[in-house]
Formats: sequence, C-alpha cells, structure tokens
Amino acid sequence: MIGLLIAVALFNFFAIKLNKRLNINQVLHIWMFTSTFQLLFDIFVDFKYLGYWYFTKEIDWISILNIIFLVQPVNIIFLNYYPFKKRLGSRIFFIFCFNLLILLYEKIALLPEPWGYFHYGWWKIWYSAILNLFLLLSLISYHRYIIYLEKKIIQHASSK
Repeated sequence: MIGLLIAVALFNFFAIKLNKRLNINQVLHIWMFTSTFQLLFDIFVDFKYLGYWYFTKEIDWISILNIIFLVQPVNIIFLNYYPFKKRLGSRIFFIFCFNLLILLYEKIALLPEPWGYFHYGWWKIWYSAILNLFLLLSLISYHRYIIYLEKKIIQHASSK
C-alpha cells in the first residue's frame, strides 16, 4: 500500500510538472484511453482468469487508485519524452528503455506489503515485457490519431 501511494503521488507530480508537449485535450484523451484499456484488460486477466491481481483476488475499492491514477501519468510522461521526430533507431531504443523501467516498477510492486500491492497468479514478467511493447505502440498510435483529429478540427473551423 505504501509503495502504491508513493508511486501515485510521484508519477502524477512528475506528469504534471514535466508536461511540456501535451495539451489538456490530449492529456484527457490519454487518461481516458489508458483507463478504458486497463479496465478491459483487467476484467479478463485479473478478475476472470486470475492471471494477476492488486491487493486481493477480489474486487476491492483500494484498486481504484491503481486503475485511475497510476498508469495514466506514466503514459503522459512517456509521450512527453518519446522522440517522435527522431530516427527509427532512437524511437525503438526509447521504447525498449521505457519498457525496462516499467518492468523494474512491476518487480517493485511485487514486493511484500506494505511496499508491494501486485501479485502474480499464472502471469509472468516476460508476458509484461512483450505486452508492454504492444501497449506503448498502441499509445503512440492513439496519440497520433488525436493530433490528426485536432488538426482536422482546426482546419474545419478556419474554413468557415
């Protein structure tokens, strides 16, 4: 529990302080995209198949902290520093390094209470290593789509 509270406070603080790239519309979209994606995934892997769980195997109120306030600021930090205009090698290296940081945090979250709150059932960390790559690429694609839509809205508004 202590680890989750510290992580939520730090990640949200840094997401707010370090955000230089994303406007409020993009932050809101990323926040909602992340929440929805996480809830959909957790419904099956956490609740139905018990691949992993937060705190207990049951649905509990304290898990709301993780679901609503933990991953979203990490995604905002990721998008703020992702090298969109750099060469492919730089982008791949950044995703690889960020994935390592996510996996390190996952190992910390697996510590016994009061520091940890995350528990494995049949889930393995290498599943996360592979899945994180897909999730980060999905996040980048979704962010690009938001930017595309914003440009279309601006073009539409200026043509009137």
